[in-house]
Amino acid sequence: MLFLDELPEFPRMVLETLRQPIETGEVVVARANAHIRYPCRFLLVAAANPCKCGYMSEPARACARAPVCGDDYMGRISGPLMDRFDLRVEVPPVAYTDLDLPPSGDSSAMVAARVAQARARQTARFAAHPGMRVNADVEGALLEEIARPDTEGRALLLQAADRFGLTARAYHRLLRVARTIADLEGADAVRAPHMAEAISYRLMGVPEAVGG
Repeated sequence: MLFLDELPEFPRMVLETLRQPIETGEVVVARANAHIRYPCRFLLVAAANPCKCGYMSEPARACARAPVCGDDYMGRISGPLMDRFDLRVEVPPVAYTDLDLPPSGDSSAMVAARVAQARARQTARFAAHPGMRVNADVEGALLEEIARPDTEGRALLLQAADRFGLTARAYHRLLRVARTIADLEGADAVRAPHMAEAISYRLMGVPEAVGG
């Protein structure tokens, strides 16, 4: 795992060098007389404040340039790089009154168990396909086969692709994420709720939603 905190603060040239290794799982070092390839398969996780000062979502504390400052700050990240993030989650500030509340939701142990079961399903799925371990490794016809959504799910996917101008990369990444969500649920097929959840992660922050 490669974790980059405050992603927009990294030099753009450095960030752009990550694009190809994310896709191929390799990094290429080019010299005058040789090109050397090294394995470089990693999970990229990044975090960023919504703007330079970090208070864009709090009108009482935000700077005078909000919300333009947020567009400028996140604009440091190129579209092609952002297109490679499968999940985008906005985390609102935690109120002081919430800090004393009891834990809610599933425990880490329960989530870990679901993840282990999903990984086991994928291991069994790709047993006959050398070099493939998880859904993220799948491309082409096999991806269409294992992640083909039901009729309603495909309609959602096509609607999102048309309305938001999704790239071919985004289209296939949505299929992989939806297949993984179905695996976490223990479902054999990708259905509309799985596809809707996958779309919601990719479109986080977009001002209109599918069907809105």
